Formats: sequence, structure tokens, C-alpha cells
Amino acid sequence: MVFGGRSEIGVATAARLAHGQRVVLAARRPDDLVAESAILMAAGATAVDTVAFDADDIASHPGLVERLFAEHSPVDVAIVAFGILGDAARAETDVDHALQIAHTDYYAQISVMTPLAVALRKQGSGTIIAFSSVAGVRVRRANYVYGSTKAGLDGFASGLADALHGSGVHLLLARPGFVIGAMTRELMESGVKPAPFSSTADEVADAVAKAYHRGKGEVWIPGVLRPMFFGMRLLPRAVWRRLPR
Repeated sequence: MVFGGRSEIGVATAARLAHGQRVVLAARRPDDLVAESAILMAAGATAVDTVAFDADDIASHPGLVERLFAEHSPVDVAIVAFGILGDAARAETDVDHALQIAHTDYYAQISVMTPLAVALRKQGSGTIIAFSSVAGVRVRRANYVYGSTKAGLDGFASGLADALHGSGVHLLLARPGFVIGAMTRELMESGVKPAPFSSTADEVADAVAKAYHRGKGEVWIPGVLRPMFFGMRLLPRAVWRRLPR
């Protein structure tokens, strides 16, 4: 299952795991997922079902998860891949925009992952794949609203992974750096250059699939970012606040 069925990273990750599997894509406008369905069928999926999913309609999430598990159990993997980047400058002064970023990138993630964890616990098996970001490891001045949501999501997912320990259910937390793709294309067109050690959606998907098959609990993409951010946590704040995106 992919919650965020139009996400480049989500679909690319599902494609690495789709061979011989039935895949469910959950997204707004489910009838408009022809290209994504074709990618998964080409990757070896036996079938692709599409269902309506509104990430911001949190009241609908428990019922949707319950229905999907009733119709498609057992579920091997649930990929939670929706989110928005937002406008960092606008979010500093527009409270509604800041709250929209927080709602989609943090609040709604909890709203989906909590019933997923409940359903998978009842099943006694399965994996949740969640996407955090290095932006949340130490929040930067340049995109602190978005980064703060990733910091919260990272903490929630890490705690949920611990809570699931011993249940037969696993959580794989991905922490990619700057990803070059549809989500960041507008940002780059405005003149922002990709950060060092950037990745593509395919590179992220390759790393996540590899970590999944190895039973890992977390994966940094690329791996060099893990020691780098360990060191960055030690930088004086006066230096840190001047770093670019």
C-alpha cells in the first residue's frame, strides 16, 4: 500500500518491492493514476488498485485503513509517502501556510501511521516505511517550518518503531537529503541549487528497498549524511544559522 500514490519516491519504492505483489495506490483523484499504475505493472505487480485518499482529511483515515485491510489483507508493506515542501519564505509570515505544512507533513502522518500500526499489530506482521528527512535532524534557518515538521515526524516514527518492537511489525525510517524531483523542481527553477550529496527519487528508492530487504530500522540517503550530521549537531549555533539550505 502506498499512501501518497502520486509521490515519485513512494511509487519508485513500491516498484522495487512490487514483483509478484498486488499494490494499492491511495491518493486524491484515484482515476488519474494511470502512469503510476503502469510503472508498477512494468515492475512485476500482479495488479494495481487505486483508492481515494485525502491526506488532510484526518477524520477519514481510520476508516480507510480499516477498509483497506479488510479488503487486501495480509499487507506486507505500507509506504507513507505524502507531504508538501511549501514556501519557506511565505511560511515565516503566513500562519495559515505554516500550519498547512505542519498539518500535512506531521499531523496527518500521525493520523495515518497510528491506524496502520494498529492494523498491522492485529495482523502480527508487516512493515511501515516512513519518510523523514535530514532537514529534521537539526532544523536550519532557511526552511525551519518544514524542518520542524520532519523533526517531529522523525521523533514520532522512531518512538513508534520502539513501541512495535517484538510485535512482528517493523518500521523503516528513511532520512534522505535533498531529493531532485517533482517536489523540488519549482524550488530549483527559482534559482535554488541542489544541496551537496543530493539524490534522485530512484536513488532513494534503491536505498530504501535495500534497507527493507536487510531488515534495517533506518536508512540515510546517501549514507555519508549520517556521519556528516553527527558532526553538524556540534556546530555552534552562530555558525549553523548562517548555513544555506
